Amino acid sequence: MSSRRPLLIPALLDDWFPLLQYAFASRHWEPVLLTEDRGLADLGLRYFHNELCYPVFLVAGQVLSALNSGRYNPARCGVLMGQAGDECRGSCGIRLTRKALDKAGYPDVALLSLNVRAIDRDTGLPITLPMIRRALAAAVWGDTLAILRNQTRPREARPGEAESLWRAWMEALGDDLRQNKPLTRRRIMARCREMTAAFRQVETIPRKIQKVAVVGEIYTKYCHLGNWNLEQFLAKAGCETGVGGLTWYALYYMDSHALKGSAPQRKLYRLLARFLGSVQQEMLDILNGAGYAALPPLSQMKRQAEGLAPLRCTVADGWLIAAEAAAWARLGYRKILCVQPFACLPGHILGKGQYAALQRKLPQARLVSVDYDASTGPGTVESRIRMLLDEELEPN
Repeated sequence: MSSRRPLLIPALLDDWFPLLQYAFASRHWEPVLLTEDRGLADLGLRYFHNELCYPVFLVAGQVLSALNSGRYNPARCGVLMGQAGDECRGSCGIRLTRKALDKAGYPDVALLSLNVRAIDRDTGLPITLPMIRRALAAAVWGDTLAILRNQTRPREARPGEAESLWRAWMEALGDDLRQNKPLTRRRIMARCREMTAAFRQVETIPRKIQKVAVVGEIYTKYCHLGNWNLEQFLAKAGCETGVGGLTWYALYYMDSHALKGSAPQRKLYRLLARFLGSVQQEMLDILNGAGYAALPPLSQMKRQAEGLAPLRCTVADGWLIAAEAAAWARLGYRKILCVQPFACLPGHILGKGQYAALQRKLPQARLVSVDYDASTGPGTVESRIRMLLDEELEPN
């Protein structure tokens, strides 16, 4: 019997967690990525007030569903909860989930907090250098694969080939991370070149397609549970989807938090951002050189957002939403879905609050806001998306 205990990881980053989960492996914990996807909001609502944000219900519901399955010994397993550490109410998620687990009869389940803001110190998961190296590789590889798949899939001659290739690479890269293979910067970039070469071999057919960008709150932007399989919906509609990668979000987080905290903390964030920015630029050089489009480096994207959003606004996704929308529009993704979960107060005020002004400043694009809520039916959401897809935009 393995001495390592299962560490349950709720879904959040669909295109990254299959790789990123290995960053959290240790001699104490064996990462387990949760896949439960039915009745999660209803289960979560049994233990939370219905005015909390929608992702809280889903995350708690997924954890409770996994524990209720009987596959895990509550006395031996743990749950990893990410916490942003800013004004997001999700930063209280670990405490709320603790109450829910106790009420549901799982007081022995360990809750671990993943954050860099020293929140809930007694439950914090120690962040080590090997973990950071694996996380860096997972973020860069996940970004690269998502861009390659999203731009290949609408044009593939043999349906399903891009998705199959994405899964094959996820398995191969997961082996690299699981087996603790050397993760030098040169090795990470070599893998990016190999992936790019593999996708360039996929036979494609010229087709008239719609380019649709997705911006908004992190959970609804990146997780199929939060956006009700939006990626699949757009793929079936023949769309090429543009979604900002994890390196952009990490750099935004570093940039925004470089404005906060002590002087040593701000200096550390600036140093980390400089290093990650150079890695991101190298990744982009590989992709752009092979003919694939991607958002510009975050530093450039921020400069382009001047006048579109208050760049000192760093609450939740802050200026990143406006910056991504403008950058995607410049790349030809003129139809933009702005996704938010119900009851995300920072998201609605500082995210959704930008949309009307942003639309006026981007007349060549069309922005449509979509809210995801446990009380809303899929027909309502899909009809709003269809309105965007069916609209004819004037030529640039």
